[in-house]
Amino acid sequence: MLKKVEEYVIENKLIKAKDKILVALSGGPDSVCLLHILYKLKEVLDIEIGAIHINHLLRGEESEGDERYIKDLCDKLGIKYYVKRIDIEYIANSTGVSLEVAGRNERYKAFEEIRNEYNYNKVAVAHNANDQAETVLMRMMRGTGLEGLTGIKAKRKDGIIRPILCLNRYEIEKYCEDNELKPRIDASNYERVYSRNKVRLDILPYMKENFNKDIIETLNRMVLLLQKDNEFIEEYSKKCYDIYCSKKNDAIIIRKEIFKDELEAINTRVVKMAFKKVSKSDQNFEMKHIYKIIELSNGETGKQISLTNNIVCENIYGDVLLSLKDNNKKTCKDKFISINKEKISDNIEFENYIVKFNVIDSQKKIEFSKDDLIKFFDYDKIKKEIIIRNRRDGDKIIPLGMNGSKKIKDIFIDLKIPREERGNIPIVCFDDKIAWVVGLKTSQEYKVTNSTKKILKIMFDKRG
Repeated sequence: MLKKVEEYVIENKLIKAKDKILVALSGGPDSVCLLHILYKLKEVLDIEIGAIHINHLLRGEESEGDERYIKDLCDKLGIKYYVKRIDIEYIANSTGVSLEVAGRNERYKAFEEIRNEYNYNKVAVAHNANDQAETVLMRMMRGTGLEGLTGIKAKRKDGIIRPILCLNRYEIEKYCEDNELKPRIDASNYERVYSRNKVRLDILPYMKENFNKDIIETLNRMVLLLQKDNEFIEEYSKKCYDIYCSKKNDAIIIRKEIFKDELEAINTRVVKMAFKKVSKSDQNFEMKHIYKIIELSNGETGKQISLTNNIVCENIYGDVLLSLKDNNKKTCKDKFISINKEKISDNIEFENYIVKFNVIDSQKKIEFSKDDLIKFFDYDKIKKEIIIRNRRDGDKIIPLGMNGSKKIKDIFIDLKIPREERGNIPIVCFDDKIAWVVGLKTSQEYKVTNSTKKILKIMFDKRG
């Protein structure tokens, strides 16, 4: 048994010399077996181990007995141990989650706390081959995809390792018996109120008796094969994420090309990666949400959908923008500067620009610029004031070369200006009419002609 675990640890690169490993110790057969095996292998592997026990305060005297047992066991083996007592029932009730979810969340939170406080670099948990089989069957019944069928991993990126995932429950119980460890037995493991217990006590034994006596090993073998396939797809998906996705402030933009150039299996994974980046979690995110995002890319520009985890998605000319709803709703404050045409100063600050004005006699030689941030206007057509402001609903301009007016909104759409950038584009008005949508369009009404006597030059210079 020791050799089997040692080979599994080496093959999966779970442990390296000088590792300091914190073992999650409930007192049951699995965790006791894990602790004892690592204790036996600590010289061979050149590691240091400690143990952490979480008393969930759910089973009265039984919970107290578990705590006493792990203290006696660790004292006997000379292993440092840490005990945390957490009222899981109170947390479950106050947060509105099940006892199972609350217990798992609090356990891993405690593992991380002790790990950081006492400088352990890895946490070993006691999942085994039977747990793997149970997990896969439960996910199959929920309709999982390939990723779900890859089951429990031998190690996670956050330092969680599972050194006895190679052992089945019979091997674990036999090891405990042979070494006279006398682990604690949690009676709740035999209550059929939990779905996992039904799989453990009813479904797997039935499959073993009627279909495949090696069902545990068969399911674990399937998992290993699928993990290899999934790793390849995941690596390719990460490359596609780097190619097709970009960060914009706290949002992620997925370029429309991915939905045409890549297979659906890649699209769904990239969408999930983007969602996780913005949401900081992929909990509550389902395939129906992924398909809504892909479908959004084929819709009209400007269309928005709200998803779980406070995420909102927007079609921007086929690209998909994912952002948090609060950020998406931020609107620019109405900014407004009025300048008397007779009292024009050299420099004025507006948003991220320095605005410069210059009134020029048309008799002088003028070098007109092709710079979109420098424009010339007929000064004498301005009656009273020059206004610089943000855009407003209903804004219109008569674009240069046209007779009729056009909505600023339509100009933004035609020029494919992203919705979140439109409020930052300055609008220059002469009296009550728009003369310039800065960087984009000027008005026919204020163009310089042969009869122009004075010319107003306006230059927007971006700060920084």
